[in-house]
Amino acid sequence: MVCPIVSVVMVVCNVDRYLAEAIESVLNQSFRDFEFIIVDFGSTDNSKLISSSYAAKDGRIRLHTIPHCGLTEARNAVCMLTRGRYLAIQDADDISFCDRLSLQVEFMEKHPEVDVVGGTTEWVDLHAKPLRTHNVPTEDRDIKEALLTRNPFVHSSVLMRREAFLRVGGYRAAFAQSEDYDLWLRMSERSQCANLKQTVVKYRLHTCQLSLRKRRQQTHCALAAQASALARKLGKPDPLDDVQKITPTVLADLGVTEAKQQAALFSDYHDWIYNMFLAKQYSVALNVAIEVAQSDWESIERAKIADLHVMIARLYWKQKKRFRGFLVAFQALLMQPRVAGSLFESFLRRFGLA
Repeated sequence: MVCPIVSVVMVVCNVDRYLAEAIESVLNQSFRDFEFIIVDFGSTDNSKLISSSYAAKDGRIRLHTIPHCGLTEARNAVCMLTRGRYLAIQDADDISFCDRLSLQVEFMEKHPEVDVVGGTTEWVDLHAKPLRTHNVPTEDRDIKEALLTRNPFVHSSVLMRREAFLRVGGYRAAFAQSEDYDLWLRMSERSQCANLKQTVVKYRLHTCQLSLRKRRQQTHCALAAQASALARKLGKPDPLDDVQKITPTVLADLGVTEAKQQAALFSDYHDWIYNMFLAKQYSVALNVAIEVAQSDWESIERAKIADLHVMIARLYWKQKKRFRGFLVAFQALLMQPRVAGSLFESFLRRFGLA
């Protein structure tokens, strides 16, 4: 049996709203030498029916159903079913540009020292309307510097060498929600990485991506991935090889202080709220922002808390609740007078003056 050059992998669980667009974006690739493996891991909506209908029409699709499990386990399961030289990640709510595989395969064939390549992404809303372009570092040195503090890859934009993925043992279940970040850190220690300057994927912002509880877990796992990478860099055994779940206690044992945990979590919440604002999901963003503002953030600077209140005020104004917006804005001014500038700018934008 002749093996394809690329194995496109997708895991599916209750994403019927976006699934057809994601599948079609793969089938419409200008690069044709690929297999498309879809693993459904417990859908209760129409996702399995949609996947089955496409598999019946296109022989490149291999659909597998497994019992409900965690996302990390599903990702490993789909990757173990592949035969291609390269693995291309396709998330079930995102859309690949038609020349994505062509550009990435051509790059990898010319750069055998690179094991992981992503690309620039276009962030879109629920209806795939463009919001902004998300630029990423493109050179190996810049990517590895970024990896120290954040994830410089958009997961659904990545194509990687299958052999390199297997060599590091795939995704680690303990890092659920940040399993990709942990994977890139481990792979980057053995080879070079790259991102294409070309836009390769439409990354969809929507409210169902992560709950607040899972976002907290994502932040904890990202911090754990950084601590784990630092230990390996110092020549120590990986302290998380046998850990089943990342908790604040595990992080504390790794030397990640409560203050650092709070700072990272607050920053991640703020970014998510801003992204929902960008996607015009004002109601959801407001509910989350209020919940975050009412939490105990004793380690966070007052200026950052004030900035969050400015965002809440903007969200109230977007919903035409101007009186509440002004009350919250005034509260932000009392906390930190320096926010007056951003409030004035928001006021000008609200009334079309800026």
